[in-house]
Amino acid sequence: MNSQQQYIDLYTACRDLICRHSTEPMNAVRDEAFDHFRRLGFPTQKVERYKYTDMARLFAPDYGVNLQRINVDADPYEAFRCDVPNLSTNLYFIVNDAFYGKARPKAPLPDGVVVGSLRDHPDIAARYYARLAHSADDAVTALNTMLAQDGLLVYVPRGVRVERPLQVINILKNPLDATRLPDGGGLMVNRRVLIVVEEDAEVKMLFCDHAADDRPFLTTQVIEAHVADRAALDLYCLEETHSKNVRVSNVYVDQQRDSRVRHNVITLHNGITRNRLDLTLSAPGAECGCYGCVIADKQQHVDNNTLITHRAPHCTSDELYKYVLDGQATGAFAGRVLVEHGAQQTTSQMTNQNLTATREARMLTQPMLEIYADDVKCAHGCTVGQLNDAALFYMRQRGIAEHEAKLLLENAFVCEVIDKMQLEPLRNRLHYLVEKRFRGELSKCEGCKLCK
Repeated sequence: MNSQQQYIDLYTACRDLICRHSTEPMNAVRDEAFDHFRRLGFPTQKVERYKYTDMARLFAPDYGVNLQRINVDADPYEAFRCDVPNLSTNLYFIVNDAFYGKARPKAPLPDGVVVGSLRDHPDIAARYYARLAHSADDAVTALNTMLAQDGLLVYVPRGVRVERPLQVINILKNPLDATRLPDGGGLMVNRRVLIVVEEDAEVKMLFCDHAADDRPFLTTQVIEAHVADRAALDLYCLEETHSKNVRVSNVYVDQQRDSRVRHNVITLHNGITRNRLDLTLSAPGAECGCYGCVIADKQQHVDNNTLITHRAPHCTSDELYKYVLDGQATGAFAGRVLVEHGAQQTTSQMTNQNLTATREARMLTQPMLEIYADDVKCAHGCTVGQLNDAALFYMRQRGIAEHEAKLLLENAFVCEVIDKMQLEPLRNRLHYLVEKRFRGELSKCEGCKLCK
């Protein structure tokens, strides 16, 4: 059976069950997404946006899917008890794809702000769900839309500023008896996130991905973010999973007049990761900063694919992705900036810089500009290389061991991306985690069952 057919058969056999455990706004677009998925199939590597990752191979194994919603209320604190420094955030949990609503942060949210399950807020979901993530354009988005049964809703009403950042811990945990899963005990998770920031509102969000079980996981994630006039959204995504984890994440952002978005994606531990970002500057004055940091070794694979579309004049985009690859790791970056007709006075900068520490590590990079306006300031560039031998020699001459000198240079290389983050506690925490990562250490916090 090919990769596509097993999901077609799954949906055909279980459609009613999927709908019964979901909500009407999600069900309303499910059949259409199924038709699109059946038409598209998984993209081959001949498709430009998927040329660096074999999607059919990722989805080929027979993963279990928790369509019966068994133990979706499992206590996340039993799986995740890391003693991390206080980041002064409002803390929420998503167990696989289900919002954990039994424990709420002690700090109250401003009036009108909603953080909860999509199933509990069908009125908001009906207005915004699947408006940016078009299943007709992408098979992974179509697959997620036809199978997702729940998701996270973050809604910030007009004029409200959420002072305390929202931290969402995504925990991958097998809720089923292992005997009920296919060979290897793998689990597929289809996670959905809807973020709505209305006019003159502001919110900062941190997503942390962790795996609480030492078994294979396949995660599809679709995030939609609507950012209205003069609104601001900071979106930080940190992955610390394990080598058996496959993560395919599609993020769709739409910005309106004079809005501001910062999107940071940090990959510290993973198996195979494929991140897609589609960000559209739809009205004048919008600005965005898109930043990524990847540290990979062994046989890890990290593919970041971005598309920033300047649809309106007087908009600004800044993009910086940095990779440090060791062992036999593979990194890929394909970034495209599209300046449409009429998007005059556009300012855009895209930079991709990479270090390969071994001959076996591979970096594939493809920065692209596509411009249909004549009054713009756009630039792009990429570098692939190794650590500076002169700098290493200079440090060793002053008594610094070679391993320590290498670590200091690698740390300094990625710090530029980390320092783009506006949350100082998170910035400090990431500096600590990155240093431990370069030293070959997992973040072993007290009580964490994964990292023992």
